[in-house]
Amino acid sequence: MKVLLTGGAGFIGSALCRHLVGQLGWPTVVVDKLTYAGHLSSLASIADYPNFSFVRADICDREAMKQIFDTHTPQAVFHLAAESHVDRSLVFSQEFVQTNVVGTFTLLTTALDYWRKLNESAREQFRFFHVSTDEVFGSLGENGSFTEATPYNPRSPYSATKASSDHFARAWHHTYGLPVIVSNCSNNYGPYQLPEKLIPLMILNGLCGAPLPIYADGRNVRDWLHVDDHVAALLLILAKGMPGETYNIGARNEKTNLALVEEICDLLDRHAPLAQSHREQIKFVADRPGHDYRYSLDATKIESTLGWQAQTSFSAGLESTVLWYLANRKWWEPLHGAQP
Repeated sequence: MKVLLTGGAGFIGSALCRHLVGQLGWPTVVVDKLTYAGHLSSLASIADYPNFSFVRADICDREAMKQIFDTHTPQAVFHLAAESHVDRSLVFSQEFVQTNVVGTFTLLTTALDYWRKLNESAREQFRFFHVSTDEVFGSLGENGSFTEATPYNPRSPYSATKASSDHFARAWHHTYGLPVIVSNCSNNYGPYQLPEKLIPLMILNGLCGAPLPIYADGRNVRDWLHVDDHVAALLLILAKGMPGETYNIGARNEKTNLALVEEICDLLDRHAPLAQSHREQIKFVADRPGHDYRYSLDATKIESTLGWQAQTSFSAGLESTVLWYLANRKWWEPLHGAQP
């Protein structure tokens, strides 16, 4: 299929793009604004492939989006472009509204105009895949998991804007018939993740001998999904998922933040030892406002209806991630400590 991929120079987007272009051989055009979170270095391995194209553009720019659709005539859209860091959303909430809400609206309206002009067969084949987050569901206590039917309860500027974009995507399907699919995933980790995120921040601070800051007492719980498993799920949903449906993508790997950081410290002690244990670098800091206690995704639907299963054990995935950052200093050194 010919694919239009927004946010393809980001963490999840670049992983998906490397697979689409390098392994499947699909013609793929990446659209990315190249903010601080987008880096062409994450696409360097496929930059010279003839089935890869890149356009630097803002998804809020309607004319630019129209030109991209008309020029590249995609059969599927993977919409991953988004402001995604909760901490940044507390300070720069307007940027999140602009990209996540206005940008999604602009892309949907452009895609609808394009889709309506296709012949009947092409309209049947076309898909608009909107990729979202588990954070739209709010916060859980000690028990239970989010299902696709869980009411939305966003509690940060980031999750509020993603919830809004989800609603727009579904509305464009139910009102106009645009073949939209929505997915909500748990926390991703793996290679090429920006150092502002928890796992790479802990790895790189650990390597540099800097403090490892943990909010409050470190008891907040997240469900962790390796980015390669996420990519596999997205491709399976594109192939077999139904328009109008939502699919949760989670790996059932729940960890407290403290347990996660301690596991990273132990891996660093093994692969990059210091004079003392990296656990000595852990520093508890004041909690962030509105910090959700626990996320947990029930992935029964995608497992039972589409046959997807996460393949990466968390311990193996975390160790391979640590080893990747140890082996790829040229990628992360210009980024570590350089976030706005």
